[in-house]
Amino acid sequence: MNKMHQTQTNDKFKNKWGFIIACIGSSVGMANIWLFPYRIGEFGGSAFLIPYILFVILIGFTGVIGEMAFGRAMQSGPLGAFTKAFEQRKQKRLGELIGLIPVIGSLGIAIGYSVVVGWIIRYLWISVTGDIITVSDSGAQFGALAQNFGSIPWHLIGLILVLLCMSLGISAGIEKINKVLMPTFFVLFLFLAIQVATLPGASKGYHYLFRPDWSAMQHPKTWVYAMGQAFFSLSLAGSGTVVYGSYLKKDVNIMHSAGIVSLFDTLAAILAGIVIIPAVFAYQMEPNSGPGLLFITIPNVIQSLPFGRIFAIIFFLAVLFAGVTSLMNLLESPVEALQTRFGVSRSLSLAIVGSITAGIGIFVEGDLLSPWMDTISIYIIPLGALLAGITMFWVCKKGFARNAIQEGCRKPIGKWLEPMTKYIFCGVAVLVYILGIFFGGIG
Repeated sequence: MNKMHQTQTNDKFKNKWGFIIACIGSSVGMANIWLFPYRIGEFGGSAFLIPYILFVILIGFTGVIGEMAFGRAMQSGPLGAFTKAFEQRKQKRLGELIGLIPVIGSLGIAIGYSVVVGWIIRYLWISVTGDIITVSDSGAQFGALAQNFGSIPWHLIGLILVLLCMSLGISAGIEKINKVLMPTFFVLFLFLAIQVATLPGASKGYHYLFRPDWSAMQHPKTWVYAMGQAFFSLSLAGSGTVVYGSYLKKDVNIMHSAGIVSLFDTLAAILAGIVIIPAVFAYQMEPNSGPGLLFITIPNVIQSLPFGRIFAIIFFLAVLFAGVTSLMNLLESPVEALQTRFGVSRSLSLAIVGSITAGIGIFVEGDLLSPWMDTISIYIIPLGALLAGITMFWVCKKGFARNAIQEGCRKPIGKWLEPMTKYIFCGVAVLVYILGIFFGGIG
């Protein structure tokens, strides 16, 4: 390979809160909205929260801090970071090759995710026009959108919107947009949660969500899916968190940042649950997971709600904010990699990545979307996270990870760091990868 171009930009997050909110934006996505509420009801209600929160704390203070510090210490996204790490072991070429894996994984998920963002924009539009209230068959409506080549204009509108946001740069684009969209997301969902609480029959949904079935904790699958949900919800992939870390200033406390990101990601998931599930139960519908919950069940509920059109607009606007912030993070890794590897401008990198995302994404629409997303999320995303953990905590020279994480912290980090990161976190990452393949996806 040709020599790596050193084009690290001076455009960084202006302060720690811009970085933290951007990381929350990358974490809060469809896993929080259409999967977590179903999982918590499926595996013991509030009992599921115990293993889930334990894994969030474990992964947040090992894997998340590792990826943040990895990017900041190397002053590069995954491609450059892996290359520099393996250069310490005189294996630069191997680092370049391994660094491609999380970049490919991030781009692969972005291709499918951009289709979903297009769906959300379509549903926001029909909420504004009022068509979501009058349609007679929500399943058929979504089926027409989700068929092969069924959402090209909406898909492209969503992708162009995200690329335009990213074209403003890191501080003026990603940081400022996340500062607006993420707080607004929480405010809108909190408003909806209050409204849903007034619905007759909503109590059955709260019972589904939070009834403590302690026997569920005796089943290994509860712990497996809690681990998977925490791992994927915190956006561990060796890509997005690494590249955001590379835009982080040296004086920011990564331990503190990781804790806040983990907290608000969990709150977003719970908030989504107390909006969606009680509303579903109030109208005696069955809770499910995935796109069906968001684009079939929820529209059916909206048709029965008082002021359903207003509810629909607020709901899909909030979901759009979560989708846009997540997609920006996914696309930033390949964009930064092109800038670093070939020394091209940000605008050209965005054009190239956007063209690839649109070109492949159009053909992924429909029947290919689910297997495409499953393949990337099962085989590539957790592998990227595992490789990042191994590289940061094993390949980099002794003391490198500690020094990188310690930078910006006021108090010395305890002796727990090395065993928890090198053995526990890397062990969890191996388990997530193996069990994900065995169960056909756990997050």
